[in-house]
Amino acid sequence: MITYNDLYEFLRKERYSEQLQPLQKKFISEVFEYLSDKRKIAGQKGEMFSEEISKTKKQLENAVAIFKELMLLRKKKLLGLAFVASETGASKRDFDNMLDFERELFDEIMQGVERAEKKLASQMSNNVQLDDVEELKVLLFLEDIEEVIGLDGMPVGPFKKDEISSVPKQIADIFISEKKAEVIID
Repeated sequence: MITYNDLYEFLRKERYSEQLQPLQKKFISEVFEYLSDKRKIAGQKGEMFSEEISKTKKQLENAVAIFKELMLLRKKKLLGLAFVASETGASKRDFDNMLDFERELFDEIMQGVERAEKKLASQMSNNVQLDDVEELKVLLFLEDIEEVIGLDGMPVGPFKKDEISSVPKQIADIFISEKKAEVIID
């Protein structure tokens, strides 16, 4: 049976570790059993045990908060693992430490990411070649600048002082060399 201290210890380990921490396979059912027992005690009436009931209510509130935070931390780690797995192809790293429902969630996230990547790749191959994408720089404008015509014949600007905007690289280089703007993101 899980205790309040066990719950707190699970949260502490999860919080201070980058990896998903191992939990017992029956963790969720044991937590719900613990919370159910505490609810029964907290629901009792009587003056004889009012101080104990009050402490139990507070412990129940804290235990629920700890459990929710623990599950939130684990979900964040699952999302991080799914992101890493989608970029590197390595998806089994912390699989052993996942609870059954977390493993299902991870698989569903991975399937969703794979579908989205296939859709994006399909759209890009049909519409845009990466070589055709214009390079941009993000600039902070140091003075007002009127609209100018870009190298592609399209208007660029106008820009106001202290405005931040993405500008084609060649035009950005001109603004920078004339001290009319400075680079924020190259």
